[in-house]
Amino acid sequence: MTNSNTGVNGAIGVIGLGNMGLGMVRTLVREGFAVIGFDLSGERQDEAARAGAAIVASQKELFKSCDTIILSLPTAAHVTAVLTGEGGLADGDGAPRLVIDTTTSEPDVTRNLDQILRPLGHILIDAPVSGGQAGANSGQLTMMVGGSDADFAKAMPVLTALGGKITHVGPVGAGHAVKIVNNMLVAAHLLTMSEAIRLGTAAGVEVEHLISALNAGSGRSAISEVNYPKWVMNGAFDSGFTMGLMRKDMRLAMALAAQKDVAMPVSELAGALWAKSADAFADDADFNRITEFEMTTDATGTHPIKAGE
Repeated sequence: MTNSNTGVNGAIGVIGLGNMGLGMVRTLVREGFAVIGFDLSGERQDEAARAGAAIVASQKELFKSCDTIILSLPTAAHVTAVLTGEGGLADGDGAPRLVIDTTTSEPDVTRNLDQILRPLGHILIDAPVSGGQAGANSGQLTMMVGGSDADFAKAMPVLTALGGKITHVGPVGAGHAVKIVNNMLVAAHLLTMSEAIRLGTAAGVEVEHLISALNAGSGRSAISEVNYPKWVMNGAFDSGFTMGLMRKDMRLAMALAAQKDVAMPVSELAGALWAKSADAFADDADFNRITEFEMTTDATGTHPIKAGE
């Protein structure tokens, strides 16, 4: 089967039907693709079926049925198991597959997986995403793609269906490196923005006026322009991205910095605050809840600097 609009052969398989994976299923079905889904959760599979996807009983069956596979999984370990573990892609019939990994994963793990899969004829590109559940459902994700020029071009029909902003950032693994950096900045911006709000309001400025002025100035960010109005100021806290996921991403950033021997004292402080926030907010809480975290010197083990020091 060939999708008439894209020239993509066969069905597209989606492994991992969480909030992001389900959103991508809905978008792909809406764009006219035949979609096959798999997840360990029967409830998630039922939701994907209601969205128009066919469901299979195993990832091995999905690999047999699809030339293109999208992964949307929690960690690099899950990706490794799906691709190289028992019943994984490397265990299959050997027919070439295109794998688009949208997981927030680890660059070196991705490069190692590429070295395993490429001699078998498979193509692996990393295309982690930003934009949350809303972006996945609307086909307006921001995608940071790692892979060769040829592989990037091959994946573009699918990427274009899913993404509103698609940036090719380099060879395999580069996409995952950029995503880690991106989420590290988001995590830090949430902390600095919450401090800015506290300082501004303590100085007598109303939150709405403060946000409006910041968004007209050079201090603006996606946090002030999107997160605060959409999920924080109205108390919604329903972005679809959790504290646990952001804490995981900060751990990835800190591990990458240590691995590459890059000193990041400010980001390490942010990482310590996010780790400490586990005492206040469960992993399933919305990640914007960090703005409610009472940041004190005790949270980081540092001491305040007095004026004039």
